[in-house]
Amino acid sequence: MYSWNKTEDRVAIIQMNAALRHAQLELLSAHCVTHQLRMRFSLEDLARHGQRDVLRKSVETAQFLSEYYSSIQDNIPGEEETISMSAPDLSEDHVREGIDRLTSWLRQQREHYFVSGVPLPEQHKALMGRYFSRSLLDQVRVVELDGQRLPNPPFYEEAKTFLANLPDLTHMASLTFLDVVVFNEKLAERSLFHSLVHVVQVQVLGVERYAELFVRGFVNTKLHFTVPLEAHAFSLESKFVVPGHESFSVEDQVRLWVQQGRYEWKREPGSVLHNFSKNSQAEHEM
Repeated sequence: MYSWNKTEDRVAIIQMNAALRHAQLELLSAHCVTHQLRMRFSLEDLARHGQRDVLRKSVETAQFLSEYYSSIQDNIPGEEETISMSAPDLSEDHVREGIDRLTSWLRQQREHYFVSGVPLPEQHKALMGRYFSRSLLDQVRVVELDGQRLPNPPFYEEAKTFLANLPDLTHMASLTFLDVVVFNEKLAERSLFHSLVHVVQVQVLGVERYAELFVRGFVNTKLHFTVPLEAHAFSLESKFVVPGHESFSVEDQVRLWVQQGRYEWKREPGSVLHNFSKNSQAEHEM
């Protein structure tokens, strides 16, 4: 058994958590794609007309993953359910303050990293041009941090007294500051695509509205990847990584979600996210 107190074990533990984060992203992508499938087709039609060998393998994989992660959960020392889906006891003043702080921080970080940012390389512009406008790709600047990682915002410690589960920026592949994308490590196409979705969201919504939707979404869902802004980015990312897929306009998809009000989190009976509820039949347009 590994021990953090043993120097030789620390590297393995860090590698393990990096692999775990990668697995989490892959599982989230699978969840998004499966949800789109569930919204478009009934269980009866899937069972009757779905390709049998694909269905069988999918079921077997899902069962194996469920058993595997359930076994891990059973062995977490003193693990208790810490995430409640009820709204936290936060006043509107607290929420507004959080929105203002996030807005200011995004702008400050944009100015800080813009001076060291470089234009997106042409090979990445060529690939991303299938999903994003040329004007946006020409505007974006990218930064690859060398020997350092993004620190958490200065207001994090205070915010954690109200909200648990805030994402640790040092563990994220990249972060979007308006039109500047900062990578904790090397630029990767999948992370770049995800970040560019956020660039589009900011441009369509405006930074103040983007910050408001993010804060209110997190206050209600208590999880970073279930905030509708993030959920949409992950959903589009899951389509981006499918081999041989057709090109699509991210801006069109973002404007569609804005028009349908799907970035505004609302609770429905039996549902975690409003944007993944009854309205999700619109996913077939993607």
